[in-house]
Amino acid sequence: MSTTAPSPAFLDELKVALGAGGWTQDAEEIAPWLTEWRNRWTGNTPILLTPRSTEETARIVALCARDGVAITPQGGATGLVGGQVPFGEVLLSMRKMRAVRDVTPLDDAMTVEAGLTLLEAQQAATAAGRYFPLSLAAEGSATIGGVISTNAGGTQVLRYGMMRDLVLGIEAVLPNGEIFHGLKRLRKDNTGYDLKQLLIGAEGTLGVVTAATLKLFPIMRSRAVAIVGLETAAASIELLARAKAETGGGVEAFELMKRLGMELVLKNIPDTREPLDSTPDWYVLIEIASGTPGGAEAQMQALLEVAFEEGLITDAAIAQNDAQRAAFWRLREEHSAALKPEGGGWKHDVSVPISRIADYIDEATAAVERFHPGARVSVFGHVGDGNLHYDILPGVGQDVPAFIGRWKEGSQVVHDVVARYDGSISAEHGLGRLKTDEVKRYKSPVEIETMAALRRALDPQRIMNPAVLF
Repeated sequence: MSTTAPSPAFLDELKVALGAGGWTQDAEEIAPWLTEWRNRWTGNTPILLTPRSTEETARIVALCARDGVAITPQGGATGLVGGQVPFGEVLLSMRKMRAVRDVTPLDDAMTVEAGLTLLEAQQAATAAGRYFPLSLAAEGSATIGGVISTNAGGTQVLRYGMMRDLVLGIEAVLPNGEIFHGLKRLRKDNTGYDLKQLLIGAEGTLGVVTAATLKLFPIMRSRAVAIVGLETAAASIELLARAKAETGGGVEAFELMKRLGMELVLKNIPDTREPLDSTPDWYVLIEIASGTPGGAEAQMQALLEVAFEEGLITDAAIAQNDAQRAAFWRLREEHSAALKPEGGGWKHDVSVPISRIADYIDEATAAVERFHPGARVSVFGHVGDGNLHYDILPGVGQDVPAFIGRWKEGSQVVHDVVARYDGSISAEHGLGRLKTDEVKRYKSPVEIETMAALRRALDPQRIMNPAVLF
């Protein structure tokens, strides 16, 4: 790594480049942006930069490239693998670039700046009579630039794909300070490498995303949400296949939750209640959307009737209004927060082929129990795309610090099983600081060297997020 620490004179140059209001060195103001949500990392930076335009961003990056000064780009700071936390680097926050530059409903496209939150992007699309489908628990804080840089997934991947599938064009500042003007509304552009795709999921290592053109979709005329109970995780896979067939692709979300996770939500999250009359071992939250008024409700009713007849589910509740739909979704979205009061755990974001999910859960759980008897396993996630959040908590009464101290070996146990199922040790969170070294155990030398070569070509000084990605 060839980066150098910024000198006082260099910091003065950055201040001049941005002017008043574009930077701060106030420790109290910077502090909230230095700690990862799970409190795993707390970093440091000599200065927090907040450019208000692409041109200002380019000036900053060009100065850093000139002097070999490292940069940590940051969106909403909601990442869970530490990629947004600086350790001595200049911290570059895009949160002041929040404009909705253009919405063109006839193109089903919208161009927004990187600092706009995901929720604000959804609202802008709705105001134009369109739908932007990416949704995740941190959408009120997560920014467009951040979810592009991490290729976020969320709950609607089953129908609409990950962020990579929702971006038509990108504007970005490259590591040498040049601006890549790639904002297009085209669905077809077969003129060589798709450069925007290199920036999506690159975790800020190949450039700073400043704006993006996003795909929009029609607003559905009806929507139905239900929570069902099942005896086994295997039944959820059969239920998913049946739901796809019954709705003709109308399933937007299909979220699996183990009983332990639901118990912790009910215990640790205020104003939550058991959604079913029974207490099954497994739950699935299903959301169906239709372009026909009343269509989603009819499809949900038909699906549940068939599922009961075939013995796939043991209980069900359909949300009757918006408040109940929100309450059902809250039970799913608060799973991560509900685990926090338990003293910490080994958290994993993995994916395996959908058909192998139940087998994976059984094998991984058996491996964990052999490695650390008494550990509690909480499984929840997006069954529709094979993405599971496989979290392991200390057993009741176990020594929590000692348990946390076994995290690295315990994660290897979990990830080795993922590898046997041809899965991924990071389905939607990225690698960040957490998994950059570990992934080398599972990726081939060809993959690693190809990615490293791309990075060397675009960022030979490795000034962009230097601790992340090979």
